[in-house]
Amino acid sequence: MMMSAVLVGGCNNDGPKESGISLIKTTNPTPVAIGKNTKKELDLIQSVEKDIEGFKELYDVAVVKGKEDILVAYKVKHMQRFHMKKIEKKMNKLLEEKYPDENFIVSSDYKIFLEAVELEENMKDSNYSGKEAEKKLQEIIEMKKELT
Repeated sequence: MMMSAVLVGGCNNDGPKESGISLIKTTNPTPVAIGKNTKKELDLIQSVEKDIEGFKELYDVAVVKGKEDILVAYKVKHMQRFHMKKIEKKMNKLLEEKYPDENFIVSSDYKIFLEAVELEENMKDSNYSGKEAEKKLQEIIEMKKELT
């Protein structure tokens, strides 16, 4: 009886669908702009995502643009994890050269990636306001700063 209760409780499927499985497989989350979704902003974040996906060392990228910052969270292929500092340095250099007017927060941390995917999923909900999304993005950025 106890074993069946544990199994049923363990199989509970609450929470977002994509974020739960995003650590295991490639999810390719859609780049998201919080607030104004102008063509210029959408083109910018799609361009950023395309540039980052060009790195052969990576297999998944999440891009979220807030009012002032652009969060780029990515996952590194397993055998490339020894070169993470070099990959991040190369990525920062590319982003700063190509988009000098933008402020990028770049992270390879899985927790940051999960939070970015979850934010993207929440933004699909019409009840989730831009103010809430910006607040969540700032919390993710704070989390990134605490990790460094």
